[in-house]
Amino acid sequence: MNIELLNKLSVEFYNLFNQKPLLIASPGRINLIGEHTDYNQGFVFPATIDKHIFAALSLSDAGFCRVTALDMNETYDFDLNNIQKKEPGSWKNYVLGVVAGLMDKGVDIQNFNLAFCGDIPLGAGLSSSAALENAVVFGLNELFDAGLNKMEIVEISVKAEHDFADVQCGIMDQFSNLHGMADQALFLNCADMSFKAVPVSLQNYQLMLINTHVKHQLSDSPYNQRKLQCMQGFELLKGNYPELPSLSDARISQLNRLKDEMSEVVYNRCLYVIEENSRVKAAKNALDNQNLILFGALLFESHAGLRDLYEVSCQELDFLVEIAKNEPAVVGSRMMGGGFGGCTINLIHQDGVNDFMMKIRRDYQNTFGLSTSFYKVNISGATKIIEQ
Repeated sequence: MNIELLNKLSVEFYNLFNQKPLLIASPGRINLIGEHTDYNQGFVFPATIDKHIFAALSLSDAGFCRVTALDMNETYDFDLNNIQKKEPGSWKNYVLGVVAGLMDKGVDIQNFNLAFCGDIPLGAGLSSSAALENAVVFGLNELFDAGLNKMEIVEISVKAEHDFADVQCGIMDQFSNLHGMADQALFLNCADMSFKAVPVSLQNYQLMLINTHVKHQLSDSPYNQRKLQCMQGFELLKGNYPELPSLSDARISQLNRLKDEMSEVVYNRCLYVIEENSRVKAAKNALDNQNLILFGALLFESHAGLRDLYEVSCQELDFLVEIAKNEPAVVGSRMMGGGFGGCTINLIHQDGVNDFMMKIRRDYQNTFGLSTSFYKVNISGATKIIEQ
């Protein structure tokens, strides 16, 4: 945890509001494998990491709420009686969305002060939006003694994403943010929200993220279109196999029998989801058996599906994965997150990390004229209050 940044937030908050704040640390997340399966009621395999959104909150005697985004040097005031969605892509929508959700739940929200900052790279697929949403809901739940449980907090954050950020996301990011555990990933069934904590023993390997610095804006991307295509495919499957609870539960043989009745695009989307759901189960078994070579191979397979069938990759992500595939020290790599930019997740033998970083930095710059950023990440715990 970035204690220096947390302390800076506390000092800045006191300077702004002359109050000692309630402090919340809300982690980013990686998804080891299982992309776009959450909103198809499949399995995912997320873990929280040691990068955070930090939020500071207090009651206010002003006639309005004031929110300061320290990293962006922006301050926004709003009236609790007049909450309106802002321009697409604005961080304000995440805050406003969860405040509206709390009020819809009957929570008696009074005027408050909020400041936040963080070290989660924006637009990198590490769920900075979910971390911010949960930080605000978690903090306001504590500040106003609302008594919400974890699932209610998750539901408010997801609804804010849907209604205010215009992203029809699944529940994985917000759920894992509140349930993450140190050194363990969550094998999560998005159909019923049951999960098992799976120890992640990396032995002599390191998890490293590589940021393409190609920023995705999910509300402006074909993300929502992919969800609609999956729904179209599942409706056809359900019509022929009424017992199917979700697309993720379908078998490839069932899908193939209906291939001629759906477009190639819809077929490919459905095929990817079914195959990815199976890969998540296989990845969980690989980690249970500490078989990192098999686990890494599944990461490469996942990327191929995301690239060719789900079509949410981009040339920069594909370039990074192809380099990784040809490096003996790298046993697995794939794009991570909603797609169209962001990071790759890589499993690299510790002895080869520095050479791999040098090669990526050089070749990526030469090919795209862009720099890359590297984040060595450790699996950490869930959103929590920081005692001062």
